[in-house]
Amino acid sequence: MNDAAGAPAVMEGNSHMKTSRHALAAALLLAGAAPIFAQADTEAATVQAAGKAHYGNWGVDLDGRDLAVKAGDDFYRHASNSWFRNNPIPADRNSYSLWTVLDQEIERQVRAIVEGGGSDPVARQVGDFYASWMDEAAIEARGLSAAQPHLDRIAAVTDRAGLLRLFATPGFPVPIGVGILPDPADPTRYTASVEQAGLGMPNRDYYLREGEQYDRYRAAYRDYVVSLHRLAGLSEPEARADAIIALERRIAEAHWTPERSRDIQQIYNPMNRAQLIALAPQFGWNETLPQLGLGELPTIVAGETTAIAAIGEMLDTVSLDTWKAWMTFHFLSDNAAFLPRAFDQANFDFYQRTLRGVERQRERWQRGIGLLNGMMGEAVGRLYVERHFPAESRRQMNELIANLRGAFADRLERLDWMDAETRAQALAKLETFEPRIGHPERFIDYSPVQVARGDLLGNVLRARDFQWNLQVSRLGGPVDRGLWNMNPQTINASYNPLLNQITFPAGILQPPFFDPNADPAVNYGAIGAVIGHEIGHGFDDQGRQFDATGRIRDWWTATAAERFRERASRLGGQYSGYEPLPGLTVNGDLTMGENIGDLGGLEMAYAAYRRHVAQHGEPPVVDGLTGDQRFFLAFAQVWRSHLRDGTLRERVLTDPHSPPEYRVNGVVRNMDAWYRAFNVQPGDRLYLPPEQRVKIW
Repeated sequence: MNDAAGAPAVMEGNSHMKTSRHALAAALLLAGAAPIFAQADTEAATVQAAGKAHYGNWGVDLDGRDLAVKAGDDFYRHASNSWFRNNPIPADRNSYSLWTVLDQEIERQVRAIVEGGGSDPVARQVGDFYASWMDEAAIEARGLSAAQPHLDRIAAVTDRAGLLRLFATPGFPVPIGVGILPDPADPTRYTASVEQAGLGMPNRDYYLREGEQYDRYRAAYRDYVVSLHRLAGLSEPEARADAIIALERRIAEAHWTPERSRDIQQIYNPMNRAQLIALAPQFGWNETLPQLGLGELPTIVAGETTAIAAIGEMLDTVSLDTWKAWMTFHFLSDNAAFLPRAFDQANFDFYQRTLRGVERQRERWQRGIGLLNGMMGEAVGRLYVERHFPAESRRQMNELIANLRGAFADRLERLDWMDAETRAQALAKLETFEPRIGHPERFIDYSPVQVARGDLLGNVLRARDFQWNLQVSRLGGPVDRGLWNMNPQTINASYNPLLNQITFPAGILQPPFFDPNADPAVNYGAIGAVIGHEIGHGFDDQGRQFDATGRIRDWWTATAAERFRERASRLGGQYSGYEPLPGLTVNGDLTMGENIGDLGGLEMAYAAYRRHVAQHGEPPVVDGLTGDQRFFLAFAQVWRSHLRDGTLRERVLTDPHSPPEYRVNGVVRNMDAWYRAFNVQPGDRLYLPPEQRVKIW
């Protein structure tokens, strides 16, 4: 779950919209990911550390504020409106934020590594992969020859059995997703999951919502489908496009809504082979599961059961020719960036220009870095941390995490709505949290991946095949707790409820999120809020359904659960009232877990900061700002982010995170300390009477 407002996808096509069989089932993993970090508690009592802070004199960009906007009316713009005016979205971006600024710096660092060469086998392998991406002349010269064997295999299918064999073959599109993950019933072993997939647009809303904007999206999508058929020299492009889109509309009608797909009780449906066959016999599980390497698993977790069953029925009612056309189109679309420029441009024009409002492609080298991060991310990460992750960052992060955990434990001890029985188990879960900082202790070995400088598509398909086979190879053994779900160079953070782990990659342990030379108030407000956010995911509306061992289990008393739900419901009601675009409101149910994480994370970070103050004394006023004011400004400024309207619309419809504006304003208006810090009074637009402020943690 990516919180980075400007973080790019691996590629600029639609790969993020399709459930790939080598991706863990995101809905069951619940890997919350939030941005913003704070520094560790140090022994220094001074406001400013010995070195120079990256932003301003002590860690916050004061020039980015807009003092004409009253803090109590719009704290988000009070903290950053001048920055917004002076930093428009670049033509090659769908958004722009401090995430983008840091991401660009990391891209430059990785580029220097990748283009620097060297005798190290990992460096050579990564360099060859990158070179295959950068050699546009070779890509144009090869035309469709690299893709043709795969297209020929689709064309040669004569019956459903042949279609299913391709569904179970890595590299080919699938209408349902398959993933491997720790078993929620026993997180010490692996199992597999199946879930809804099959759409080419971001989610069901793009097919089913009414209105001119969605009509334009659907018309542009049809043009895109037709365009790829023509570029590939396929016959009857219009008729094929209409058949594909009619099929995808039926799939969309069967898909669950995003908020339903994040309900653990609904998507956790363990089934044995017989039950899976009864659910959707059309998928030929007795043949496809062994082909996928999953034949020995006693149970499979089914996600959106009715959607899976409905898609199975479509194998009976939709013609084989239409399914073959669907598979051909999606193979071309999923791999458009690795084919001649005309395919790549068509893909960009729809997914980036039309859906998200991006005006032009990013520089090719930047997109190449994104490709490497997606295909061989830990190989790149190993080289990155050797140059750019100081040991001191790990030490300070360990200190800060310990302080945040201590602050949360204190809050759990004093919660008036949690009974003693639930409190004891909550404290036990907090005690078993495992923090991971910077990078994995053991990196993935990509040496089996054959990389050829003149074969970009082949390199991509072989890397995907390797990733899937690597996951399959772990079946039957104990769950490897040392695996990471993000690369070290990633600007993000996550929580995994199945393993009760919080993860903070090296990429985010840099300004503005983490600055060892910043005022402690800044680091507590920035990265401290992220640490608190990730800890809080273990106790949000989803994470609370997993116990200290990561097993799905209801460990709450009925009374405590009802009191929690009442508070969460009031918070959801607040967010459902926010309207980022005319007629489009935030979905308080879809964003519930992240909203709880944001509010609880800042509450924890503030409590930890006040512990720091108690130890070292009340800090002086600096540049006219108290320590508490500096804390809240640091929190707000890391979320400063422009989003194009199309991008904002997509996020509201698909993303479990609220738009950045509400991740600031929606949080602070519930915190008494913010009211005191900025003298927020009745009549201010963000003001909530004390009885309406939601307090969970």
